[in-house]
Amino acid sequence: MVSIDLRGKSSITDMMLIASGRSARHVGAIADHLLRALKNAGCENIRVEGLQTGDWVLIDAGDILIHLFRPEVREFYNLEKLWAGEQAAVEAV
Repeated sequence: MVSIDLRGKSSITDMMLIASGRSARHVGAIADHLLRALKNAGCENIRVEGLQTGDWVLIDAGDILIHLFRPEVREFYNLEKLWAGEQAAVEAV
């Protein structure tokens, strides 16, 4: 899992988390778990895209964007490199 600090670098979010699951089913299970945890923590207005296919699930929790990928999809889009190119602080978690 990688966290990317976007404070002062993006108007849409402060933090981006990127993680992988082993399969579409695993990505979906991680997403379901995170959604329940966010709701239990009091987060409201959470938006989710891609849950049906499980290749790339995006969870928009306001100040935090969470990207969950299958490994092949994560490698293809390589968001870490894209945002590191913008000189964001990328930290492995």
